[in-house]
Amino acid sequence: MLRFAFNNPGQWTPKHAHLIGPDDLALPAEITLNGTVIEAVKRVEGAGSLAIQYPLPSPTGGTLTLRTTLLPERPAPYLLTLELARHQVMLLLNKLEEWALFDLPASDPVMLAVERARSAWTHALVVQRRSGSTGLYSSEAESAATDALIAAIEAGEALATLSARLQHARRINGELDRLARKPPPANAITDHETQEARKRAAGSAGVILPEVPQIGVGVCPAVFSPAICDAIVNCADFISVPMRWAELEPNEGKYSFARIDRWIEWAVTKAKLPVVAGPVLDFDAGGVPDFLYIWEHDYETLRDVVIEHVKQVVTRYRRTVHTWTICSGLHVASNFAISYEQAVDLTRVCVLIVRKLQPSAKVQIEIAQPWGEYTAEVSARASRSIPPAVYCELLNQVGVDFDAVALKVQMGMPLPGRSTRDMMALSALLDRYGKLDKPLSISVLGVPSAPITAMGEDALEPGSWRRPWSTEQQGLWAARAMALAAGKPYVKSICWQEIADGPAPCMAGGGLLNAQGQPRPAMAALTKLREALRTKSTTLPGTD
Repeated sequence: MLRFAFNNPGQWTPKHAHLIGPDDLALPAEITLNGTVIEAVKRVEGAGSLAIQYPLPSPTGGTLTLRTTLLPERPAPYLLTLELARHQVMLLLNKLEEWALFDLPASDPVMLAVERARSAWTHALVVQRRSGSTGLYSSEAESAATDALIAAIEAGEALATLSARLQHARRINGELDRLARKPPPANAITDHETQEARKRAAGSAGVILPEVPQIGVGVCPAVFSPAICDAIVNCADFISVPMRWAELEPNEGKYSFARIDRWIEWAVTKAKLPVVAGPVLDFDAGGVPDFLYIWEHDYETLRDVVIEHVKQVVTRYRRTVHTWTICSGLHVASNFAISYEQAVDLTRVCVLIVRKLQPSAKVQIEIAQPWGEYTAEVSARASRSIPPAVYCELLNQVGVDFDAVALKVQMGMPLPGRSTRDMMALSALLDRYGKLDKPLSISVLGVPSAPITAMGEDALEPGSWRRPWSTEQQGLWAARAMALAAGKPYVKSICWQEIADGPAPCMAGGGLLNAQGQPRPAMAALTKLREALRTKSTTLPGTD
């Protein structure tokens, strides 16, 4: 059992709590609150890391999902804030090395922030040791650990921003492209050694794409207006059109394509914008028609129905769609009772259909809940799910020929996998998927423009970044998060979740335009970033 002590800050109770094991894989565990001690009983042996939503005092503020380092079991509880700070400091030092930033001068503001965080954590550790390790930690130890945690989060966000700015400049001036084309070192024997040498020189995991990322926006098929169309032309390089099965085929055998046709016709014939379509197959609740549940436990029939549906959609739009997001979230097993073997098989079959019907199209596989905490649940559903990184590896092992990994990154929602995290955590997440050596697409990115209320006693809290969500805070987050993604040399595209609030938004208040068609600050942030990328400016907005 792992135990963590804390001084209850007000009415706070642990939310989004789960355990993480080696290789960032979530661990099944039962987590309970006993007074001011969090107790986590693992189902497997070995060290574990607690991830939990934690409220931060000013000046950092916000309520973020943070995690500890891997810790062994022991009788006495750990001091929660100290262990959260330990992980943030460890991540700082690891990223300094991974991003090749150790040669920054000691007087650099970011290095000064890193040193303040390290010193604050060392001081907190000394204070904690002085108060003992019996779980009766003093308020002084708690205060020192909190100061260290805040300093480490602020330093981490500054470091991630600096890395994005430097990598973007190296991408624009062609330095990263030259590194990618450079002959392997003389002492490199294997392809793996060659790749590792290039990654160390580039200060980045994954492939190095010479072109800058494309900026896109999602559209709602039910909402179409000249004002929205004008806004898209001014801020986006492409549009993303959802293909929800429940809307395309509400009744078995009777398709309704009119709304999709309207958007695709406008994009192709009038706006001259590429179209990213999908996901075509998404078993999430609300994404599939009711009649499909008849075959939930008859996989062979379900597979045949899926194949026929994918053929219908791809055949209709193969002359107009540039990129297909063919599957989304099959690894989560959130709605349909399919095994992980069946999830991999369905993914393979769907990709093969696109390759056969439209060989020139790009195909990407969307990862929902990319942090993967859903596998930590103690349930039958969780036992069928696959950790996202393992899912991608399985697809490679069975030879699924897809072009890119797409990440669905939404924060600030009271739903599993959508709590708020800091910018260093986001940057580290992108690096984790970048190591798959596939181009990365941020297929859905967004936060709300106002707090979303969690309903019910056991409802998950959405969290917040620095301050409660507002239109201004959404704009600040959008500028920073999109800049972090644009600074990664393996990222090929970034798509904001929705251009405008609609009747059934993917996130309440998550559009770049409000329901009255007025632009929010996030629109200006996206437009500014796109202009900088199009003009090949070495200055990356959002990193100043």
